[in-house]
Amino acid sequence: MFATDPVTGNNTAADFARLALELHNLDGVEETVEAVVEFALQALSCSYAGLALWASRSAPEIAAVTDPVVADIYEVQLGSGEGPLITSLESRTTVLVPDTLSEERWPGWAAKVAALGVRSVLDVPLISSVPGTGPVGVLGLYSPEPDAFGPDDEAVAHILARHAMVAVGTARHQANLTQAVDARKLVGQAMGILMERFDISPDQAFAVLRRYSQDTNTKLRDVAAELIDTRRLPR
Repeated sequence: MFATDPVTGNNTAADFARLALELHNLDGVEETVEAVVEFALQALSCSYAGLALWASRSAPEIAAVTDPVVADIYEVQLGSGEGPLITSLESRTTVLVPDTLSEERWPGWAAKVAALGVRSVLDVPLISSVPGTGPVGVLGLYSPEPDAFGPDDEAVAHILARHAMVAVGTARHQANLTQAVDARKLVGQAMGILMERFDISPDQAFAVLRRYSQDTNTKLRDVAAELIDTRRLPR
C-alpha cells in the first residue's frame, strides 16, 4: 500500500503526504484517530497500535485501538496511574520499552503486558504547537517481538505523531465549531418560544435563558434544548 525506499525500507514523504490528504478529508475526531492507528500498522514495525487523547484535565481517554489488547494495556495504566503512556504524557517525551520481560521502571505494568503477549512498546506524545499547552495525546505502538523498535521506527513514529496532532487538532476545532453553531440554533429557537409566549423582546428572552442557566448551573444550550423539548424551563 505504501511506497518504500529500496535501500532503507523506510516510508517515503509521499506516503505521509497522502496520509495528510486523507486525514484532511475525514469528518470527525473518531474517523481521524482510526485512520492514524491503521496507518501506523502499515508504516511501522508494530502488530498493534492505539491512540490516547487528553480530553480533559482529569485523565486521558482511549480514542482508538487496532486490537482489544491495546485497550487492556491502556486500562492497566489508567487504573494505576503509572506506565509509559502516563510518563510520555507527563514528561512530553518518547518512551521506549525494549522488552517487557526485563522492564524495571514499571514492573507491575510490565508483567501484565507481557502476559498479554506484548514484548516491545513505543509511546510517542502528540505535542501541541500552541505555546503553553500540554500534549494532545500519545500514540502507542506494540509488538510481540522484543527489541522491535529501532531508531528508524522512532523517527517515523515522530512524523506520524506530528501528522496526528495536526489532524486531531483540526478535527476537534471543526467539532467545536459545529457544536457552537448547533448551540446558537437551539438558543435562537428557545428565544423564539419565550418571545411568543410572553410577548418579550429578544434581549429579554436571552436574559431569561441566561438567568436559568446560571441559577441551575446548566449550560445555556442545555437549558434551550429542554425548553424546546418540554416547552418548560428547568426547575
